[in-house]
Amino acid sequence: MTTTSTSPGAVAAVGPTITDRLVRHVAGTGFGDIDGGTIGRAKVRLIDSLGNIAAGHRAQGSDGVVHLAARWGGASESTVLTHGLRVPAQTAALANAVMMRSYDFEPISAEGPDGMQIAAHISGTTVPVALAVAEQQGASGRELLTALVLGDDVASRLAVASGFDVYGGQDNTGTVNGLGGTAVAGRLMGLDAFQLRHAFGIVENQLAGTVASIVDQSLAFKLPMAFAARNAIVSAELAQLGFTGPVDAVGGRHGFLDMYCTDPVPERIIHRLGEEFYGDCVIKPWSACRASHPSLDACVRLASDERLDLAEVEAVRIHVTPRTLAGFVGQPFAIGDCPEVSGAFSIRFTAATALMYGTVRPEHLTLAHMQDPRLAALLEKIELVGSLPPHEVLTAEVELTLQDGAVLRQRVDQPRGDIHASPLSEAEILDKYFANVDFGGVVTRSDAERAIEIIHDLESCEDITALVGLFAGKQP
Repeated sequence: MTTTSTSPGAVAAVGPTITDRLVRHVAGTGFGDIDGGTIGRAKVRLIDSLGNIAAGHRAQGSDGVVHLAARWGGASESTVLTHGLRVPAQTAALANAVMMRSYDFEPISAEGPDGMQIAAHISGTTVPVALAVAEQQGASGRELLTALVLGDDVASRLAVASGFDVYGGQDNTGTVNGLGGTAVAGRLMGLDAFQLRHAFGIVENQLAGTVASIVDQSLAFKLPMAFAARNAIVSAELAQLGFTGPVDAVGGRHGFLDMYCTDPVPERIIHRLGEEFYGDCVIKPWSACRASHPSLDACVRLASDERLDLAEVEAVRIHVTPRTLAGFVGQPFAIGDCPEVSGAFSIRFTAATALMYGTVRPEHLTLAHMQDPRLAALLEKIELVGSLPPHEVLTAEVELTLQDGAVLRQRVDQPRGDIHASPLSEAEILDKYFANVDFGGVVTRSDAERAIEIIHDLESCEDITALVGLFAGKQP
């Protein structure tokens, strides 16, 4: 039972707070309480995440972050993947999260009750935290999976309860991820409910993130989820040492719902808590912002049309909602100082690339492709039109007008990758994973295949060191 002060010296009994219920959920739920489908989904997110980290090895800024981590030094606890550097767990988690976020290719879209979803990128924090702390603690695969499922569940529930609006200015990869990551770290470190409650309160002091980093197409867009990973581990460690924090970090006065949310719906946080487990529910087929995926999917379909000859294209009209057009993905494309960011967050660029290659992957977020004269010629023909109804946020229509007057059209109402509505096949997920590994150029094919075998049977793995070692690469 919790208490609240009503006047000096007076204490009144009240029911458990939202934070109390969440920390009991995290501390008290065992692997056996989690259904097999949820465990299977967590394994898929882990596989996809490792592939994205492998690709992120080559991304702009990654070497700098790793060199900074080496300069910081510290205890040899956890591995910076693809580099082999061993550093404190919080530093490894930060560096791995930066690499994972680099090409905007990681799992996304938090789910909640009644099939609702909200824009989120939870796995980009929770997976790096789980790997780093599991290695630090010598945890088993079963313990890693349990912690990851519970942390993802917490973050998803907070995300769908928050009333978050991606166009509102806040970046929730630095808010809900901080709390979800703390759940992961705390569980793996063996914190009890009392300590977890204080860990949540401590990390609440470190929640932040602005969409301005994306609007301005800067490398800082990678940092909120990376800071969340670092801060989650530090907060759990401080709580373990006895530091205390606000008692109701989620629902209390000046708590998460009060400070970081617009029109929150608190009951979504506790709906069927312990009975249903939520997480990111989209495995991206394309290396680009999800807001560009409907038009990208339409262009992929058009690229496979035998009638299409890009040399014969006169004009490309892409119909989206007015809000999408006015948002960061609707901006004119320019290579800028951070090409990867400029490309991943541009409908024009991703549509043109999809028409050329039938896909958008990390190898297309490079100067070599962006400076291709054929791309430049195609970009000049693209027009975005804000003509769709406001509620069709994941819809796009693409019209290609050919020189002979013929018009090719495609409409997409549900972009690919949603595990409930339009899932990728297992073969497609593995194709993405191996393509990312190959692009990264550090992890061998045989090691990548062995990692899949370990993850498929992760609950039987006594120590996750072998898995981490397959993605360690060579120490600089």
